[in-house]
Amino acid sequence: MHIIITDAWLARSRALHLNGFKLILMALAGSGLLMLGAVATYHWVFLEGVRQGWPGFSSMARLVSQGELDANKLYMRDNLDAMARKLGEMQARMVQIESLGERVAGLAGFDPAEFRTPPASGGALIGSKPLTPEEFQLAMANLESTAGTSIDWLTAVESRLFDQKIQRSMVPTQEPVTNGNVGSPFGFRIDPITGRAALHTGLDFPADTGTPILAAAGGVVVVQEYHPAYGNMVEIDHGNDLITRYAHASRVLTKKGDLVKRGQHIADVGSTGRSTGPHLHFEVLVSGVPQDPRRFLSAGESLAGLLPGRQAPPVR
Repeated sequence: MHIIITDAWLARSRALHLNGFKLILMALAGSGLLMLGAVATYHWVFLEGVRQGWPGFSSMARLVSQGELDANKLYMRDNLDAMARKLGEMQARMVQIESLGERVAGLAGFDPAEFRTPPASGGALIGSKPLTPEEFQLAMANLESTAGTSIDWLTAVESRLFDQKIQRSMVPTQEPVTNGNVGSPFGFRIDPITGRAALHTGLDFPADTGTPILAAAGGVVVVQEYHPAYGNMVEIDHGNDLITRYAHASRVLTKKGDLVKRGQHIADVGSTGRSTGPHLHFEVLVSGVPQDPRRFLSAGESLAGLLPGRQAPPVR
């Protein structure tokens, strides 16, 4: 296409040569400008009409606003339904946690019924019907309250179980010599040195010299000395006026003030002091009064027999 532009005043002309590509670009540019102008005009006329209250514009504005509100409501409903389903899953998990908490509370010595949290008033049943935002907020508040109560209860149960574990670890139920056979039991016997009847205040475990002596329970070493009768002796305080005594050791590995754990190697079997051969003399004293150690060791054997995967050692 050839376009000739003539300027009569300047008495000259100019020719433009337009091919197909240039015509398409011009058409697209013109269409774009026309569309932008139309959109700007529409918005200006629409906004001006709404502000000025022209007939028909108010109802049109309500229709547009209602459409936007309906779209927003649909979006909120979809999100609220998704959150409500998630909330229902959380409520189901809380029921499982409460059931587990009741069983653990019973093991800890609590009344399982006390662990059961009362149902919150006004709560919505998730999944029974679509929830309103207010019902969803109320259900979330009830779930938060239930979770807080369960956490408090489980904390108390954990504390009780921890106390029980500590108490069990402080009771002398661990045999002080591994696989040791009891020689002289607790009670009256013929003294092997004097040949007269006398009270034997502990258990004797015959063993080779150097055999490890183990702490029957955790505690604090309160005595570590050489005694004329007991030889190299160790006493461990387990609290609650409970003390264990280990006598005739050939070597002592602890000193006064040491903290020891259940089963810790504290000394070696020997024959020091008033002894006729290598053995461990083991005593349990409650408030300074000798007790039969077999009662404590048998309790430990019974407890071991109740643990899964373990067998209680035979009572000797």
